[in-house]
Amino acid sequence: MMKIMPVDQFDASAFKTPPIQTGNEIEAAVDLIIQTVRQQGDKALIDYAAKFDKAQLDSVLVSDQEIEEAFAACEPDFLETLKQARDNIEAFHKRQVRNSLIVSEEAGKVMGQRIIPLKRVGLYVPGGTAAYPSSVLMNAVPPKIAGVKEIVISTPPGRDGKVNPAILCAAKIAGVTRIVKAGGAQAIAALAYGTESVPAVDKIVGPGNVYVATAKRRVYGLVDIDMIAGPSEILVLADGKSNPAFVAADLLSQAEHDKLASAILVTDSAELAEKVQAEVERQVELLPRRDIARVSIDSNGKIVVAHDLRQGIEIANLIAPEHLEICVDDPFAYLPQIESAGSVFLGRNVPEALGDYWAGPNHTLPTSGTARFSSPLSVDDFVKKSQFLYYSKEALEQAKDRVVAFARKEGLNGHANSIAIRFGESAV
Repeated sequence: MMKIMPVDQFDASAFKTPPIQTGNEIEAAVDLIIQTVRQQGDKALIDYAAKFDKAQLDSVLVSDQEIEEAFAACEPDFLETLKQARDNIEAFHKRQVRNSLIVSEEAGKVMGQRIIPLKRVGLYVPGGTAAYPSSVLMNAVPPKIAGVKEIVISTPPGRDGKVNPAILCAAKIAGVTRIVKAGGAQAIAALAYGTESVPAVDKIVGPGNVYVATAKRRVYGLVDIDMIAGPSEILVLADGKSNPAFVAADLLSQAEHDKLASAILVTDSAELAEKVQAEVERQVELLPRRDIARVSIDSNGKIVVAHDLRQGIEIANLIAPEHLEICVDDPFAYLPQIESAGSVFLGRNVPEALGDYWAGPNHTLPTSGTARFSSPLSVDDFVKKSQFLYYSKEALEQAKDRVVAFARKEGLNGHANSIAIRFGESAV
């Protein structure tokens, strides 16, 4: 049952879901997997598929025939839903595209910044108890818009050696260029170092279990990564006029993700708190994933009764949740006060699930309080920036004395001399 507490018992640190923790045993296992994949390439991926996924593979790549079979297996209406969701995601993310810039306002000086797409990115898509084609769309559409030429997905196969048809359809619809049958740390190693069939990428994005998270930490520096995602989180800020059934349903939408997921209600109404508590108990028993949701609610579900909504916003900013719902009549009045949240859902008719699947903003979001300093996945994550600078000799001469003096102040006479020597002078 969700515990109700007055605001004077609130401790922000107790509400933040911890990032995925690793131990020496897991780190050693991941290091061995990475080393094996580096040495054995495709053979290691095939061997690990047999060991961990109980799948016998002839090839680590999904074939065109398998993709055709997946489209035949998926309902036409679902395929249309995937396409419309992709279109919504594209429409939102196209507005994030940045242009290169050039400045040439003074004679003899040209400078600027180029926006360059990454050459190749890898997307990790978890397998296991659930398949998430929505995550395929959210992770694949932004790099496509950014101009990335090669988008590689790696996802574990089932026991039959096949990838979930919904995953394959979403990947094809989103523009993925290659799909690899590999999960866990071995998938991350293959994407980072490359194998005979898997090209090495520049960046790896996508959530995974503790082995995936550990592997991403290990390969960071060789490649870029998006984040180390923790368990899912939702904070609902609701006033006394909110419908308790709606609020309870929104809290449970995240609790069913993971036993470690965190669902929090902050309200200025003790009456709403009690009604939501009772409604959660009623609705949780109706969920097919009730065993997972029950553990999440009992362990991490909390209801905080604040003095007013202003104090509720202060609490939300301290927690910095992945998802924040503001259930009031005029949510836009509160939006400027929100400093730290991954994604904000405004009003009484905007459940978090709308953002998961359909609306367009990305659902790959910072967790574990990292919304204090990090951002949702976006087109920016798949480009790099390069600066350029040009000075004519006349422009350099105008700056010469200042630059030489600056370099000497830092004790770097070689720097100073590289300027002075161009004018027949010496700074050494």
